[in-house]
Amino acid sequence: MKIQGKMFIWLSVFVLAMAIVYGWWSKEPAGTTALFLAFGLCIMIGYYLAFTARRVDAAAQDDKEAEVADEAGEVGFFSPHSWQPLSLAVGGALAFLGVVFGWWLLYFSTPIILIGLFGWVFEYYRGENQTQ
Repeated sequence: MKIQGKMFIWLSVFVLAMAIVYGWWSKEPAGTTALFLAFGLCIMIGYYLAFTARRVDAAAQDDKEAEVADEAGEVGFFSPHSWQPLSLAVGGALAFLGVVFGWWLLYFSTPIILIGLFGWVFEYYRGENQTQ
């Protein structure tokens, strides 16, 4: 985690230099303010990561001799045969089309989204995948 802190601190130095050069050269207040705010965000994130890296154990990314497999572990569980994401995607697409063509499409997309969400949440509580 130490490398991320250093990267953000160096990025904040770069953004600060660019904010000063941009503000001096363009005399445009909106862009200059945005760059100074970006500097503030970068320095906050860099300080947090550097501060946190001192209190946690060294990770594999901090070791120059580490392999990619050293940090590998279980990623998570993913449903292998679930149709619910397709239902949510179709419902979400219809909902976003409702913003473009008319809010009346939400009457059709809301039930599809709710069915997909309900099915996804309770997928392992019924049917062949039911847990005992």
